This record gives sequence, C-alpha cells and structure tokens, in this order.
Amino acid sequence: MDHGASRTSGTTAGTGGLATAPAGLRERKKERTREALIDAALELFWRKGYDATTIDEIVAAVDVSRRTFFRYFAGKEEVALARSNEVERSLVGALAERPSAEPPVVALRQATRAIMAALEGDPKRGSSEAYVRTRRLIEANPTLMAATLRHAMETERLMAAEIARRQGVDPHTDLRPALTVSCFNAVVRVAMDEWTERGAMHTSELAAAIDEAWRAMAGLIESGWLGSGWASDED
Repeated sequence: MDHGASRTSGTTAGTGGLATAPAGLRERKKERTREALIDAALELFWRKGYDATTIDEIVAAVDVSRRTFFRYFAGKEEVALARSNEVERSLVGALAERPSAEPPVVALRQATRAIMAALEGDPKRGSSEAYVRTRRLIEANPTLMAATLRHAMETERLMAAEIARRQGVDPHTDLRPALTVSCFNAVVRVAMDEWTERGAMHTSELAAAIDEAWRAMAGLIESGWLGSGWASDED
C-alpha cells in the first residue's frame, strides 16, 4: 500500500493538464488516511486509555504501516491532539481575516463565532460528544495536558501578535495585546468548562455558552468587581 502510493508521484510525459487530476486524488486520499488515523487513535485512547494504546494498534485499525503513520504524525501525542490543535490554528487564521476597523475584543469574538459556525457544519468536529471525551482524556493524562498547555501558550502568542499588528503596536513593549488575548481566552475557558459539565450538547450551544460568559464578564466590569485593586501597591 505504501510503496504503491510512493510510486504515484510525478507526471507522465504527454499527459498535459490531466496531471492535476491524479494530484487532487492523491491529496484527498492522504487527507482520508490522516482522518482515519485520528479516528482510530481517539477511539482506542477512549476505550483502552492513552498509555495502554500502541502505535501498532492504531495502524492495524486503519490497515497501514508504521511508516505511513509517521508521515502524518510525530507520535501518539500529536495524533491525540490533532483536532484540538487544528481548531486553535483556525482561530488564529479567522482572527487575521477580520476587518481591520473592528476593536480587538470584537474581532476575537467574531473570529470565535466563525469557527463555531464552521464546526457546527462538520460532523466530526461539530459533535460535542467527541470533544468532551477528548477533553477528559487530556485532563486525565499529564503528558497530554502539558502538551495542550504548551500549544495553548503558543496560540496565545500568535493571537497577541495578530492583535498587535491590527492595532499597530509592538507586542514586545506593549502589554495590551497579550492582556487582551489572555482575558479573552480566560472567558472562553470558563465557558468551555461549563459546557463540558453540562454533558453532550451541540457546538452551537458552546457558542451560546461563550456569549453567556461574555455577558457575565461585562457584568463584572459594570458592577465594580473589577473596578479597583489593579494598580500596584506603590501607586
């Protein structure tokens, strides 16, 4: 299977424009293989546990070789976090596409809504059941939790850099982009925790939970809970 796939690369003289069709088929086949590996890995992790699952079991479930697995993923950690990492990368991209006139928090909220809408139309990622099971898998495993936190920190840096670019400030000397993103992500994390605790719901309800958390944050600011104590003791 692997050897046959490797021989399909390249073009044949005289095929002209027809060479693009096999290339498109190859890309779709690669994407299907990647998705199948993620599905098989997650199912095994949920059923047997992350540590008890081997790469050999994952590739056997998809009927591919270990070499094929390592074409797509560096190891079990990467395949376990593949879908959650894809969502975070998509959020950074969605933020970059927001109109430049939008204030930072508006752009962040609208980018999140766009990602939620895209997930809602995706049968794999729009289902809360898979998300909740994966999140509990991560929380139960220190290795996956550490990797998730590392990736979240990198995503926050990218988001802060994008906010700084939009606002025309230097993220290395101006703390406002990083503080804005950290505050935004804290609200989203609280909403996701609440959503997870409620049980299996659809992605659209996660979007509603995020909006609810933002209303609560606005209430905190307006009520005065956050109105004092921010200045240093020296001030």
